[in-house]
Amino acid sequence: MRIVVAAFMLALGATGAHAGLLQSALTAVGVSPPPEARLPLQPRWRDLDGRETSLGAAMGGKPTLVLFADYTCSSLCGPALAFVGDALEKSGLTAKDYRLIVLGLDPKDSAADARAMREREAPGKDLPLTMLIGDEQTIHAATQAIGYRYTYDAEHDQYAHPAAILAVSGDGRVVRVVSALGISPNDLRLALTEAGRGLVGSFADHVRLLCYGFDPSVGAYTLSIQRALAASGAVTVTVLAGGIAWLAFAARRSRPR
Repeated sequence: MRIVVAAFMLALGATGAHAGLLQSALTAVGVSPPPEARLPLQPRWRDLDGRETSLGAAMGGKPTLVLFADYTCSSLCGPALAFVGDALEKSGLTAKDYRLIVLGLDPKDSAADARAMREREAPGKDLPLTMLIGDEQTIHAATQAIGYRYTYDAEHDQYAHPAAILAVSGDGRVVRVVSALGISPNDLRLALTEAGRGLVGSFADHVRLLCYGFDPSVGAYTLSIQRALAASGAVTVTVLAGGIAWLAFAARRSRPR
């Protein structure tokens, strides 16, 4: 996920916040989920009304996009949420198909901070969006489970963290890590189709997954000519086989007894 980390470091440089962090601390920032990584669904978070809830309850068994954010961030977190919201609105998916969850990285952030970010970055959007706040132990458990590494800049009270979106299956398994910068509706639709295990996306989306390969170096789906040819060949063979079977069936029925 080098491009994701590099993009966030660029944002730090634009604000001057990098002065409070050593280069060694910045290079440690990244996300690399271990095989079969899962977000812990049981630790208690708080919603914006102060009620205790769990990540599992917020997901409701739906494929989910998870975004970590510092709710008082002055650089990248807000625009990342706006990019994701815009792409989801154009993806063709509906609110019943998935969930979008933002997890606060800073245990000092309040519900008012989270509401302010939502009103600023996703005003009036019809998104199945849940924003949660956790204590330090809960946040650490979630990030450690999926190999999400971040660091705190005490001088500026900011978090350096990967600009990444996690596509998670209904049982918490991390399926894809997608870049939150320059995200496209196609990327999010395909990621949720993968995370949905056949419950999200059309037949055409599943065929497209055969044509598109995920490139972890850029955090996006890219069209592969070989995959596209293989997929189109498989569809052609299936159609031809179905046509031949139908013709054979029709010929048998038309024979005089």
